[in-house]
Amino acid sequence: MKGARDGTRVLKHKPHWISPPGPVGEGLSIGLLGGSFDPAHDGHLYVSEIARKLLRLDYIWWLVSPGNPLKPEPAAFAMRLARARIAAAHHPFIRVTGIEQCLRTRYTIDTVKALKRRFPRCRFVWLMGSDNLEQFARWWRWQEIAKAIPIAVVRRPGSVLAPLHAPLARRLGVARQLGPAPSLVILDGRRNWESSTALRAQALGAAAEAMVNLTV
Repeated sequence: MKGARDGTRVLKHKPHWISPPGPVGEGLSIGLLGGSFDPAHDGHLYVSEIARKLLRLDYIWWLVSPGNPLKPEPAAFAMRLARARIAAAHHPFIRVTGIEQCLRTRYTIDTVKALKRRFPRCRFVWLMGSDNLEQFARWWRWQEIAKAIPIAVVRRPGSVLAPLHAPLARRLGVARQLGPAPSLVILDGRRNWESSTALRAQALGAAAEAMVNLTV
């Protein structure tokens, strides 16, 4: 170990161990579905199921983020994490995790690099619905994300044409089969309309109606 100029020893701090949310054995294919999950819903399950089936993934990690720089302040992290685990309870291939909080990463590119560095024996694939593909070019260092991890997009209602004009698709082109990064594929299946935005609006509407009933 090299010393400083004054003769003292310089200690290099190794990253602390972070337990993975599931198996990380040699050659496992793991899909990463990130988001605030505010709340988790059938749309998340739909994307996960289609991706697992068509890409033959071993597991899918739901990365419940502490916050999203592109969205309003979400509900409490612990609540979102607990609800996501309930939503995925009957799907053993889905592992719900708050690992981004442990990694202290705020942006997707930092999370992807950290996971690849810590679990190098796995093959990671970034998953998202086509509704997120439309705003992917707003993500921090999105070009680097595309270079770091292959990306699979599942078509969602209302955004089925997104792959045709999204900057990511224009930059990479759409492959017939997912390969090493940079690589982008578009997956299709039975459509699911549910979204977190709609569910939050419904919840707010129900709360407002309850308040009206209490005052009547």
